[in-house]
Amino acid sequence: MSVRAARPLLAFVCAVSFSACSSPEPPTPPPAPPGYDGPWEVLPELGEWVDPGAFESCPALSAQAACGAPEGIELPGCDLGSLAGLERQGAIYRAEIRYDFRTQSGAPQGSPGNGGFQFDAAGQPVSVMGRAPAAFALDDERFVLVSEFTRTNQERDRLTFAGCRAQGPRSLTGCFLWCRNGTLRYHGSFRAERMTWRAGEPESAGIQLLSESFVDRGTPVDVYVTHGHAYVVSVNAPERQGGLTVFDVSDPRRPAQTASFQLPNDGYWNGVWAKDNALYVASGDAGVLVFDLEDPAQPAFVRNHPGGAGPLNVHTVFVEGNRLYAMSPSPNQETLIFDVTRPLEPQLLTRYAHPGGTGYPHDAFAYDGRLYINHTSDGFLIVGLEGETPALLGRHGYAYAFSHANAVGTFNGRTVAFEGGETLGAHVRVLDVTHPANVVKIGEYKLRGLTSVHNMVLVGTRLYVAYYHEGVRVLDVSNPAQPREIAHYNTFRESDPRRSDGMYDGAIGMRVPGDGHVYVVDTSRGLLIFDEP
Repeated sequence: MSVRAARPLLAFVCAVSFSACSSPEPPTPPPAPPGYDGPWEVLPELGEWVDPGAFESCPALSAQAACGAPEGIELPGCDLGSLAGLERQGAIYRAEIRYDFRTQSGAPQGSPGNGGFQFDAAGQPVSVMGRAPAAFALDDERFVLVSEFTRTNQERDRLTFAGCRAQGPRSLTGCFLWCRNGTLRYHGSFRAERMTWRAGEPESAGIQLLSESFVDRGTPVDVYVTHGHAYVVSVNAPERQGGLTVFDVSDPRRPAQTASFQLPNDGYWNGVWAKDNALYVASGDAGVLVFDLEDPAQPAFVRNHPGGAGPLNVHTVFVEGNRLYAMSPSPNQETLIFDVTRPLEPQLLTRYAHPGGTGYPHDAFAYDGRLYINHTSDGFLIVGLEGETPALLGRHGYAYAFSHANAVGTFNGRTVAFEGGETLGAHVRVLDVTHPANVVKIGEYKLRGLTSVHNMVLVGTRLYVAYYHEGVRVLDVSNPAQPREIAHYNTFRESDPRRSDGMYDGAIGMRVPGDGHVYVVDTSRGLLIFDEP
């Protein structure tokens, strides 16, 4: 999950969902490195989003028409009658927005954004862009949904989806309007699709659900399994504070909750890892929290690190050997490296900050003397750990990057990284990183472009992916250039309590600890335990 993404959804306007807030020009990735010496075909890197062109020929509207009552929006040339056949009862739709811009030369240029809307059992809208609808007009020949919110500077934004034609009972295209203080600011077109399971796909195949345990603390986002217990961390959600929930999973068919708590004024806990009897929790307010697992059912808080330096946002943690890596988006956009030879007493060794970067470290994976950092808009970084000071060895950038998670292994004598973003169209890309200065893309795995991957775990030649709305996906990556799905479980159900129209919903966290089971966190359903396929 993006930093603080669980806070009121429209506080993210420029940072996450509306790429149009920054620049209409797509970022320029580095040129493809020459001289690849590996066994696989090099694939072109097209980025997370490729401009599909306008979804509809949306007319130019006056500010009064675009920013006024939804009944006043007229869309000539549309097949409005087709909208009557759209499924609305209990439906959640995700939308790809294409903003219309022009380059400095005057040529048309698209820029991506995303959004969504949700309906109740009677087919009435309950959420538009994460908020209760400000206005709407729905009838046999009209589909207009409006969301409004006030920015921190008291400016008033109004976002409108105006349907133009149904592309089937579960999809539509239309026009998108963004007004600010009564003036049309951005416009474009959109396509939206209902977030039911993929067409013709069953709930599951190749993997069996053993148990499901609801987590009532905040929004659950990550899990670690050790000492016969599952430690689930949650981030703050509206009217529900996050924290830590502990389950005894000695019988995976009947998990038993043993503890649930947070610390005072500190409940945005987004990542978790363990070493021996120490549990490390990534806190959005207090850095790395250390708990003693002498009694695994009741973790005891020991301290936070580094202490006494003011608020520190640590988003994820990772342990490899005697090193703990803590990815800190703020205040300094750096990765902190601790010595955990004495697990309950981490000692800060050094820090790594990407020189000249515009993003921040979101997640990282240590492997064979290198640290592979997902540095959001800066792309995928490879950092050497063998010297006293971490040093950048290479980077893989791509258009519309929000590099988010990765896993690394050795295949056919080469070092291969599986990398995923967290944005519109984000998917698993496979990179040959044997030579960090010469990274190439050799494979990919993607599902619907309206969804995003979140986390992944590599076990031997199997890659386990938490894929938000697409649920759990298990891939055979024995040939990493051709990932092949061998099992799946659709965790996302529109009828689950606390579902939303946002991107960060569904299967989000995952662990495969080697005990024959797969532990998955779903933002609504909580802790799901499966037999390992």
